Amino acid sequence: MNLRKQNILFLTRTMNLGGTENVILQLCEVLKSEVNNIVVCSCGGINEKKLQEMNIEHIKINDIENKNPINIIRNIKIIKKIIKEKNITIIHSHHRMAAMYANIVSNKKIIKIANAHNTFWDKKVLTKLSYANTQIIAVGEQVKKNLVDFYKIPKKRVNVIYNAVKPFDGNIIIDNELKEAKRNGYTIVSNIGRLSEQKGMEYFIEAAEVINKNNQKIKYYIIGSGEKEKDLKQMVQKKKLEDYIKFMGFRADVQNIMSQSDLIVLSSLWEGLPLTPIEAFSVGKTIVATSVDGTVEIVKNKENGLLVKPRDVNELSSAICELVENESEKKKFEENAIKTYKEKFSFEIFRENYIKFYKNIKDE
Repeated sequence: MNLRKQNILFLTRTMNLGGTENVILQLCEVLKSEVNNIVVCSCGGINEKKLQEMNIEHIKINDIENKNPINIIRNIKIIKKIIKEKNITIIHSHHRMAAMYANIVSNKKIIKIANAHNTFWDKKVLTKLSYANTQIIAVGEQVKKNLVDFYKIPKKRVNVIYNAVKPFDGNIIIDNELKEAKRNGYTIVSNIGRLSEQKGMEYFIEAAEVINKNNQKIKYYIIGSGEKEKDLKQMVQKKKLEDYIKFMGFRADVQNIMSQSDLIVLSSLWEGLPLTPIEAFSVGKTIVATSVDGTVEIVKNKENGLLVKPRDVNELSSAICELVENESEKKKFEENAIKTYKEKFSFEIFRENYIKFYKNIKDE
């Protein structure tokens, strides 16, 4: 494929904060100088500003998860207009409903690509219809296995390209809260993610409660925002752990915060391919993570981190204590973590893989 002639429409649900949106921003950066034009279409969000800074046009549609017929018809009209006015040659979707819209609006000349960001076990018919005649990029081997085994999508149409994060520039901006905690002799254990059911933050809080009974020299930091924030804060208050568990809210400087932490935790109940372990590894930090799809492709137990069963508070608390109390083991895992990042999840590898994928697509 001659990339210089291509006009790409990235079609997704929102441009809020999250792993999917981060991948879209990365793809805009990677492909901007390679293709003729890029347009992003979603119901909007905070990352619209970043698109603007990159000189990437964003066009708003209604929420694609709203399946009201009037909403669907309006969206189809808007997307068809974009295709015509921007001479779109490729629609690259990042949501199952986005992929469905791509199938509805596309003509035979348009190439359809879809990223699958998570494993799912529902909407079998919708998923198969959405991904019909579409080249799929799974963010991990488990996501591919899910598509092939459960949804019966032909293996040859599913490619695997791992997500990545950019290397940290090393410019640490001191966080006064973390600095004060360290000055007072506390170990810093951080859990970064959206405050949603998926991230299992309540189990992290329960593990902190268990550890705190015997070790009160650890402070736990929850970095993120989301729909469960109020419930989680009430949970901490009820357990009277406000002095030990702190909420830092959303932070754009995740790698900076990780650099000032001693240990990272990922307590997710499910994942496609999470960015948190990759971000941790990029700054040479190890992790205690739940052994769910996607995460196990990054974190290798007893090699670059520790894996525990999801929802298992005792396993999670024991693993955190093991690394807090065993500096030599933690250091070994940290050395392997940065090696894993460089060999599998660097931004340069991501860039090379996506450009290669696009160039290998045959024009219709």
